[in-house]
Amino acid sequence: MRIKAVKLENFRGYENETKIELTDLNVIVGKNDIGKSTVLEALDIFFNENKGVIKIDKDDINKACKENGNTEVKISVIFEELPETLTIDATNPTTLDSEYLLKSDGTLEILKKYPNAGKEKVFIKANHPTNPSCSDLLLKKNSDLKKLLTEDIECEDKTKNATIRKAIWNHFSADLQQREIEIEIAKFDAKNTWEQLKKHMPLFTLFQSDRKNSDGDSEVQNPMKLAVQEILKDVELRENLDKVAEQVEKKLIEVSNKTLEKLNEMNTEIADSLTPNIPSPESLKWVDVFKSVSITGDEDIPINKRGSGVKRLILLNFFRAEAERRQREINVPSIIYAIEEPETSQHPNHQRKLIEAFIELSKADNTQIILTTHSPAIVKMLDFEHLQLIKDGAGKEIINIERSNLPYPSLNEVNYLAFGESDDEYHNELYGFIESEEMLNDFKNGKETMLYRKQWRGQIREQQVVLSEYIRHQIHHPENTENNRFTYEQLQQSIGEMRNYINDNIEQ
Repeated sequence: MRIKAVKLENFRGYENETKIELTDLNVIVGKNDIGKSTVLEALDIFFNENKGVIKIDKDDINKACKENGNTEVKISVIFEELPETLTIDATNPTTLDSEYLLKSDGTLEILKKYPNAGKEKVFIKANHPTNPSCSDLLLKKNSDLKKLLTEDIECEDKTKNATIRKAIWNHFSADLQQREIEIEIAKFDAKNTWEQLKKHMPLFTLFQSDRKNSDGDSEVQNPMKLAVQEILKDVELRENLDKVAEQVEKKLIEVSNKTLEKLNEMNTEIADSLTPNIPSPESLKWVDVFKSVSITGDEDIPINKRGSGVKRLILLNFFRAEAERRQREINVPSIIYAIEEPETSQHPNHQRKLIEAFIELSKADNTQIILTTHSPAIVKMLDFEHLQLIKDGAGKEIINIERSNLPYPSLNEVNYLAFGESDDEYHNELYGFIESEEMLNDFKNGKETMLYRKQWRGQIREQQVVLSEYIRHQIHHPENTENNRFTYEQLQQSIGEMRNYINDNIEQ
């Protein structure tokens, strides 16, 4: 199963329903505190059922909604690439389509509601029959389904709920009255459907930008535990471990029985009161056997005692290694890596290598990556299709970033277009691009000039330069105090002139 989209409503800054479309590689940008991390944390709550990194609480309820009396948080995920069959009724396989559990476009939407930010209620939003004669069939037990079978409804096997439902729906096929409704996954086969679907759900892992750095934090150990969980899903390996457990069980029974026999010779009353308590191989939690796995440094120094940059780099590369391992596995769930600000504490060279690795990771089967970033360097390395911008106006708005003046994605250009932010970095980008196209002289031709005092080997040389050149010199030579600092209005004017020139003269 692969995420196609996420919907948030009444969750922190997301007051009204906001939809975020997702692909294999997704990089979310926007101002600080605008809701980038919120998307990742909502997904952690959804997939890990309040047992992951994030725990939902009453502070997550949108303030405006709370003031209006609405305290129900909604997190919805739309899936594609769905399982072909589900066995929800004994051994009788069925499909999501035949159970009318899909939306009209063939996708599956799982909606989780959190009343008062408490325990989740699970729903499937589907284009489902609403005709009273054949509605709510997934919420009925076998005896109730049988009562709906009239003489003119042919049913091959009345012991299988899926078969009965199919017969009833076929009978009313001309008048199903299908419309999109919410089906609560609370009882009978609806609940069984959810239990089966959970086996196909992606594994979601969240790496936060502000992870704890205390000595007791398992920043690196946790991913190793995750690796253990995934490794132990291997059927052949589990069979071998179970064989070992059976041998141990056999030996333990022998030892305990011999002990009780000897005890019986000395005190029958005590011996009779004792019973060997040996867990069955099936009850063993092999994950706990390997709970102490970790990665240590020189002289067994825990990684979480190393610098933050080293810790983050190790963990991020663990994700890479884990994805490559999963690629080699067969019949494993898909995996989603959600990483906040991978550039944090990283050298620019490491930033570049990380984003290159993420691009490659996203190409692996059954793998999706969601990143948030503030790094212009990272954004510049991506394709436009990978970038999404969160804007905050009357409500949250998620927009795809499209090409503007610069031929590559530029965070500075995004901020300029979305928020009207003019800054030195964007000015440098525009000026450098015109220069790289060998059109700087043409750009300057005919423009009004101004005096610039250049420092050169202890001397001052006066030059006449255009506004963009004046600003560029000041940005690159802040030590030169012989000139009046350009104003914000001049910066805006220069940026506007360069954008217009690029748009009119440089083929994109």
